[in-house]
Amino acid sequence: MRVGIPTEIKNNEYRVAITPAGVAELANRGHDVLIQSGAGEGSAISDADFKAAGAQLITGADEVWAEADLLLKVKEPIEAEYSRMREGQTLFTYLHLAASKPCTDALLASRTTSIAYETVQTAGPDGSVALPLLAPMSEVAGRLSAQVGAYHLMRTQGGRGALMGGVPGVAPAEVVVIGGGVAGYNAARIAKGMGAHVTVFDLNVNTLRKIDNENSGAIETRYSTTLELDEAVKKADLVIGAVLIPGAKAPKLVTNSTVAHMKSGAVLVDIAIDQGGCFEDSRPTTHDDPTFTVHDTVFYCVANMPGAVPRTSTFALTNATMPYVLKLADKGWQAACQADPALAKGLSTHAGALLNEQVAADLELPFTDPASVLA
Repeated sequence: MRVGIPTEIKNNEYRVAITPAGVAELANRGHDVLIQSGAGEGSAISDADFKAAGAQLITGADEVWAEADLLLKVKEPIEAEYSRMREGQTLFTYLHLAASKPCTDALLASRTTSIAYETVQTAGPDGSVALPLLAPMSEVAGRLSAQVGAYHLMRTQGGRGALMGGVPGVAPAEVVVIGGGVAGYNAARIAKGMGAHVTVFDLNVNTLRKIDNENSGAIETRYSTTLELDEAVKKADLVIGAVLIPGAKAPKLVTNSTVAHMKSGAVLVDIAIDQGGCFEDSRPTTHDDPTFTVHDTVFYCVANMPGAVPRTSTFALTNATMPYVLKLADKGWQAACQADPALAKGLSTHAGALLNEQVAADLELPFTDPASVLA
């Protein structure tokens, strides 16, 4: 199979969808790997590294897209890439379709087969659901959220001028994390490590119990109700939104009216912006222009936060994706999904049909049961 990896072109997106080790694995199995020249530079991976591992270097993105049977990316296609998508090609990447009807429409119109990293799901023996391809970037985004939140709390960045850990005689910053999943827990741990007073809100008591046990009560945990969350947000210096409903738009949990009663210079970081954001006033921003103000508060809503630390992110992501990439390359998308229910959960579009029920509901589009294309 011909596996293609183009350079990412989203604003300040420096990750790449494969490493030299991944290239070598595919090449050793007899697959051709086509990589756009320069694709790895942002992650400190040179063309020479890829070539030595067995890749064929291609100058232009158009040729990579045109020649690849399986196309690997990090972020969803943007408008400049829509015309490159085609029937007969499998696209494996983060898609976040519930937050982007234009991308969904383009995938359907092109009849591309697409599989979303973020909805590949495994089930534990206790019935719990894990998102193995979302988890590594959730870890990165969670840890970054505390870091960028602390930075934007500085007065020079428009924040309150509060130090996360305070100093002797001066109270630390109050940090509220909404959601205790992978991203939220990592945010809470880093914020706590910086010395802040951290409170995590979640609807799952078992999640809160786990956080409490693992941190010996050092991170405060609270069951999320509208009243208690609103009160905590109004008192917070930093609010980190880390809510996730797999494949669906994020619920709006912090309203404009609540923000109006927050402290002047408070910072809100919305990790859920890829899925539409969990604050009413959230809108996607970029690394070039990451913040905007609402009622004298600072909103940070960068939709590709891990792209700022591409060396770490690329290797963390590909460690998780490569087992699935090998299955897709070895078997083709249909046989691979038939053999692996976790991968089949990631099916998003095929031959003009929308295969994710939650996305279909959120975008009010017709839904096709993926079982019908796997039969």
